[in-house]
Amino acid sequence: MTQRHPYPHADLQGAATRNATAAELLTAFAKSAPALDDLWRHVFDALADAPALINEIDRLRAELSTARYQRANLIAAIRATLAAHHEGEDDPLFYVRDELHAQHRAAPRRAADGGR
Repeated sequence: MTQRHPYPHADLQGAATRNATAAELLTAFAKSAPALDDLWRHVFDALADAPALINEIDRLRAELSTARYQRANLIAAIRATLAAHHEGEDDPLFYVRDELHAQHRAAPRRAADGGR
């Protein structure tokens, strides 16, 4: 069974390409209507914001993916702990402690490679 993403990802590469194309087209229009220079500046400033926003979305997607993975691992550890407790194991909390320790060890590596 294929898992559907709750919010389909926008095509960031396509958005960046369309943004660049729009800037090129507007440059040609701006040359043909220099009387509108103030207007063109506002439009170009708005287009200039897009690359930073695209990078931020990409960074947040990676951060969200990591958070989802960590959450899934914690839920699995909690379930293992509950099962171990039910079966009378001596140290059922081992599973949660182990997962928390693993996530703590992974945090410096993620920070070193930019959060990915």
